[in-house]
Amino acid sequence: MSGDDTAHDDTAHDETVEQALAGGIPERVGWFRFYFADERWEWSEQVQVLHGYAPGTVTPTTELVLSHKHPDDRRQITATLDEMRSTGRAFSTRHRIIDTHGDLREVVVIGDQLLDDDGELIGTHGFYVDITPSAAMTKAIVTAAVTEITENRALIEQVKGMLMLIYRVDADTAFELLRWRSQETNVKLRVLAEQLLADYTGLVYEERMPPRSVFDHLLLTVEQRVRLDGDSVAG
Repeated sequence: MSGDDTAHDDTAHDETVEQALAGGIPERVGWFRFYFADERWEWSEQVQVLHGYAPGTVTPTTELVLSHKHPDDRRQITATLDEMRSTGRAFSTRHRIIDTHGDLREVVVIGDQLLDDDGELIGTHGFYVDITPSAAMTKAIVTAAVTEITENRALIEQVKGMLMLIYRVDADTAFELLRWRSQETNVKLRVLAEQLLADYTGLVYEERMPPRSVFDHLLLTVEQRVRLDGDSVAG
């Protein structure tokens, strides 16, 4: 086999891996936006489904958002909303919601500053991750991950371990976070992981780790630091 044939096979294999990783179960992760001025929320279809609504059938409000929080977690989320309005800082929370069917779901919510075209702070945006245990979900994620991990095991495992430590999630959820950011940013998983590894290991600190908001911001803006070229854009 010639060198050109080998390069072609490697490219085809890489594209196949990326296409496989583009599958999965979309309801696990979805985005949100919250505009401070008029208390206006936007939910992706995945977040609507996560709360038990058919896509396009709900207009979220602050009252509705809070109504779905578990009673024991509602005070925490109210305080987080107040802090978002006053400081505009990146944030992450782990809490429980109750969907329209009465089912309890555990979620991680990560948000960062939402700026207008002039760079003015107008709200927050980010994503929900459903971390409710599910055997079928775990099997689907692991199956999609096998090929990529085989090729890039050390890199992926390093970044997964960092995400597990930062957000206190299991390995499958950490991989899903990484995979979802790859899809949302149209940056190949390997390239995205390399950038996050560089970002996280490049932080300067001594005994105490930086605030989690620092990691939130790096995760939600990672694509801005990736040089998008033919080798980094997901096909």
